Amino acid sequence: MKKTVSLIILLAVLWISTGCTQYHAQGAGTGGIVGGIAGALLDRKNPWRGGVVGAALGAVAGATITDISMKASREAAASGRPVEYRTEDGRGVYRAEPLEYNAKTKCRKVSEKTWENGKLVKDQIKEICEGEKIEKSY
Repeated sequence: MKKTVSLIILLAVLWISTGCTQYHAQGAGTGGIVGGIAGALLDRKNPWRGGVVGAALGAVAGATITDISMKASREAAASGRPVEYRTEDGRGVYRAEPLEYNAKTKCRKVSEKTWENGKLVKDQIKEICEGEKIEKSY
């Protein structure tokens, strides 16, 4: 039973994360695992159903949060100014603040912080680099 639920959760996460970036896949994977476990525990009558539904919803939420994080950190690095997103009810806040720029590597460090209900839940520093595309022409 537990192996089957784990397999279904894994397949749901892999299906949802197809076509995403590495970061989206990580966010979807984490969200899917947490959502699957929570759904299986909450649905006492049918843990399979709860696990699959929880994994699917968690994966979508994880990928969405990752997308917001990537967008805001790039905006902060490009503009040189802080970027902040809030949920409609104001309980969730994401803030990206640019730090120092390294002209040699063309990278800027960005401080990312996330609050839920006024409590800091994530505090990390990410490095955003300018990319150069070199393409062979015929």
